Amino acid sequence: MVESAIFAAGCFWGVESAFREVKGVLDVTAGFSGGTTKNPSYKQVCTDTTGHAESVLVKFDPEVVSYDRLLEVFWSIHDPTTKDRQGPDFGTQYRSAIFYLSDEQREKALASKQRLQESGMLKGRKIVTEISPAGEFYPAEEYHQRYHEKHHIKSCRT
Repeated sequence: MVESAIFAAGCFWGVESAFREVKGVLDVTAGFSGGTTKNPSYKQVCTDTTGHAESVLVKFDPEVVSYDRLLEVFWSIHDPTTKDRQGPDFGTQYRSAIFYLSDEQREKALASKQRLQESGMLKGRKIVTEISPAGEFYPAEEYHQRYHEKHHIKSCRT
């Protein structure tokens, strides 16, 4: 059985690379979610006018890795307290978002967000991560897929 999840946590290159390292993840596709433009190009998304976020579609084996574990990875690889910005990248296309594919994913995403917010780890900063129903996911152009791997860049995870 294969399940899917969609996450946005800034530039999709590092996000894709981080999720590829997780045992039980079968495939990760860099792309775009959460916007209104049909089949957007990277260039269009970079105009910050399509409504899309750079996202990854994660295919995983739930018998090996749980959705809850994927949420833990998601929270750990970016700053969920910065609105429309991750590192030097800014604009709505770099927003923090979880695009859920089922009611169960929605409930788990909301619960994990609340746990993190209440944990004290964020030192009072408020999580701004969007949790929304997944719309259409559009894969990015081929040169964005496995970008870190193709360019021999080590993962952003330590």
